[in-house]
Amino acid sequence: MNSGHLTIVLDFGDNGEMPIGQETASLKAASPRRIGLVGCVKAKSHHPRPAKDLYISTLFRGRRSFVEYSCDEWWILSAEHGLVHPDQVLAPYDTALKGAGRAKCRTWSSLVLSSIDSEIRPGPSEVFEMHTGAEYRDFGVVDGLLSRGCFVENPTSEMRFGPQLKFYKEFVERVR
Repeated sequence: MNSGHLTIVLDFGDNGEMPIGQETASLKAASPRRIGLVGCVKAKSHHPRPAKDLYISTLFRGRRSFVEYSCDEWWILSAEHGLVHPDQVLAPYDTALKGAGRAKCRTWSSLVLSSIDSEIRPGPSEVFEMHTGAEYRDFGVVDGLLSRGCFVENPTSEMRFGPQLKFYKEFVERVR
């Protein structure tokens, strides 16, 4: 009978020591999948690149570093392309959701949720860690994920731009 508790078994091997990195692998295997969603930014390379390298701002680099460390996989939310795998090659573009209007943001959110269903295939209790502006969250994406039984986290939800930059900078300095 499941009592609602999570049991984690750590194998320390014959010598009583766990190999370095094994703790993280064991904990990730026992935990729900964590999926990072990183919002696109205005500053982009001038040439087509894999999406993870197209966005060149300090904010995007900090967000990327955070989800690469904290999540099992991560994706980009692009105002132009919707849900984008980090390795997908994109040409620079100049589309933004900021100021786009409620109807456009709701339509975009619906398309993103459809892509999440087909590309990520989320299961109940999986965690989506969002590193995005409000336009990428508040017009249906968060509600859609919650209605699928997922959990949603946003470590910087109450922070303005400057404190977000500081948050990501301090994170990167700690994990170096």
